[in-house]
This record gives sequence, structure tokens and C-alpha cells, in this order.
Amino acid sequence: MRRRLFGMTASVAAFGLLGSLATACGSSEGDTTTLRLVVPEYGTGPTTGSKAYWDKLTSAFAAAHPGKKVEVTLFPWADVDREVTRMVQENNAPDVALMGAYSDFAAEGRLYAAGEVMSIRAEANFLRPLADAGTVDGTLYGLPFVASSRLLFYNKELFDEAGAKPPKTWSELKDAAEALKKEGVLYPYALPLGPEEAHAEALIWELSNGGGYTDGSGGYSIASEQNAQTFRWIKDNLVVPALTGPVPPAELNRQDAFAAFLRGDVGMLNGYPSLLHEARAKGVKVGTLPMPVSDTLGDEETPPAAGVADWMMAFKRDGNRELVGSFLNFVYEDKNLSEFAGRYHLLPSTVSATQASRYAAADPGAEQFLIALRTAQLYPVDNPSWLQVSNTVKRNIGKAVAPSADPKLVLEQIAQQARDAARQD
Repeated sequence: MRRRLFGMTASVAAFGLLGSLATACGSSEGDTTTLRLVVPEYGTGPTTGSKAYWDKLTSAFAAAHPGKKVEVTLFPWADVDREVTRMVQENNAPDVALMGAYSDFAAEGRLYAAGEVMSIRAEANFLRPLADAGTVDGTLYGLPFVASSRLLFYNKELFDEAGAKPPKTWSELKDAAEALKKEGVLYPYALPLGPEEAHAEALIWELSNGGGYTDGSGGYSIASEQNAQTFRWIKDNLVVPALTGPVPPAELNRQDAFAAFLRGDVGMLNGYPSLLHEARAKGVKVGTLPMPVSDTLGDEETPPAAGVADWMMAFKRDGNRELVGSFLNFVYEDKNLSEFAGRYHLLPSTVSATQASRYAAADPGAEQFLIALRTAQLYPVDNPSWLQVSNTVKRNIGKAVAPSADPKLVLEQIAQQARDAARQD
């Protein structure tokens, strides 16, 4: 069984479903004509909900494959990992699921390898950093669906008013934040280390100092000296001088930071393509650049951007391999993948879709994120313990920059929990 740090309360009724949960989970074990798909809700309301996309795609699949159909269950992102886990534990796994991690299922032998259900061409089409992250012991199990990379966003109008310059180093970022604060900017640098997505903000900063969550051998290096230096610098140079805004970083969630940026209350923060699209739609003049690097890195060192991907996975069940393969090869056709990526202003996961996507043509700003994604560092999702470790990071990493904290001690506590989780797997 997978070890999770989740509760067990589902929230299905908030979103329209193509098939009710009872129907979707009640399909016969031997049914080779109905594919059960579980996916998260990417939209923020009725007009942007994911149901319309999956309705259209599954209808097209059924038309192209007479006698076959797809039953889709949508869950909020906060629930989908937990709900798929519950289904697996009840020996009622879906045929295909889309969620934030895959490797613990792969470690249990529950997933088809990509080569078992996808064409050679489709398997070889994934962007290399994403394919690498989806691979365990040389075999691709996690099928990247959509992705994003992170860049530093800055409000051009606020920078102009403050006389600040776009930063390339940490010291320049601090200088810009001080200038913004003098002009009364509420959040000179928004630092969302709250539990929603603290592991992303933390990774961005760690990479910019040559650190990260893992070392060269793939083991966790959360409490490395580089990471301790990173959080010590953030604490001493941004948090203590009150350059991160009125909400303590450990309590500031990503969505709240994004909302403040859209209101014009943030000078700088790390963002991804959909935020850039939304900011431009609201008339915010946004500049973007790679995350500034530590002043201690040499000129020849260029840290990778942080990248994030969502993962499709195919669960083994007697008689379902052919149907699953037909569906996955259909989903990953350029037009279908590009339509989803464009709908949510994310990046498609395949080489051909990034080249042919209408989204890239319609939004030239996407190109800079695609460039960053090609060499991005992703979370260590190939480690079966990562989901548990990332949850620990989310809940605790913000404590490392509290004014009274010892960053090294906080990181060591998180690292110990990571070691314990890894031993359990």
C-alpha cells in the first residue's frame, strides 16, 4: 500500500462529472469496452472547467473507436491523489489517471510501462527532461501530460516608479526590493512558502544557489550546506528587513501571492505561463527573466529553471491493455494535447506539440517558458517517497525563514523525515 499523509474526505459534487463516481467505479473488472479515467479539475469555475474538454475528447475517441467508450471522473486537485489512492487500496483502480505523482504505483508494479501501451513514436516524442522525470530504473511509467517552468515576474510600472532594475543576482534582487519598499509596494518580493506549494518556491531558490532536493546520486540532500545558505540568505536579507510583505512567508500561499500580483501589490514573484496570461489580460505590465542567482556562483554557472509536470499513468487490469493503449495514443495526438495546454496556458509535454501547438502561436510569451523547460530541473517524482516528502516540505519549509529560526536546524528536521519516508519505501 502507498503511504500517504492525506485525509480521506472527497469533494466530487463541486464539479460536473461525465460519469458519476458510483458508475465510474462500478465497471466490470473484465469490461474491455469501457475505459475508466480519473482526472483533476484544472478550471477555476464553470466557464473554465475541464469537463468541456474531456466531453469533447471522449466523444471524438468513441467516434473513432466504435464500441468503445470512456467514463470520466473529475476531482479537485486537492483530492485527486487521495481518491486514486483509495481506489487502488480498494482494488478498484481506474484504467488511466492523471495526477501529481506516479512512482509509488510504479514501485508496486501496478502500472504499464509506456512501451507496453504507446507507439514507439509516441513514447519517443516526450520532451527529454519530462521523460527523464517519468522514468524509473530505465523504464518510462509516468507519462507527462502538461508542464510549466518558472520565471521571475516583475511589475514594470512599479519598477519604473521605484527606479529599480531587473535583478540578475540575489544582491540585485534585494536592492530592487528595498527600492520597491521605499515606494510603498506592499509585497516587494512575494515569498509563498505556505503549505499550498511551498516546495516549488523552495526549489526555485535552492537551484539558484546550485542546490536542490537531491544530490548527484539521486538521494535527498534537503539539508545540504548550499540549501542552508540559501534559506539563511532569504531570512537575513528579505524576511527580517520586511521585504516580503505583511503576511509571513510560511502563511502565504501561491494563489494569494498571485492574486496580490494581479492587484498590483507585488513587485516581484516567481510565476508560470497562466499567470502571465492572466496578468496581461488585466493590463498588468509584466517583465520576465530567469531567477536571479546567488552572488557566490561563478559566471560560468547557469542553474536550471524549476519545472513542474502532471502525470498520466496506466493501471494494469486483465484485458484492458489494448483499450488503454488506443486511448493514450489518441490523447497524445498533437491537436488534443495542444488544445488542453492552450486552454489552461500550460506547456504541452511533447516535442511535436510544442512545435505545432496553436497555443505557442497564439501566445508568443510561451516560448520563453518552453526554452526554460528544455533544461529544467523537476521534482524527484521518480522516487516513490517523493509525495510524502513533498508534503513534509510544504508544511515545514516556511519555518526555515522565520526571524527566530535556525534554517539549518529546520532543514535537518525535514531531511530526517525524508530519510524515514525513503526507508519505508
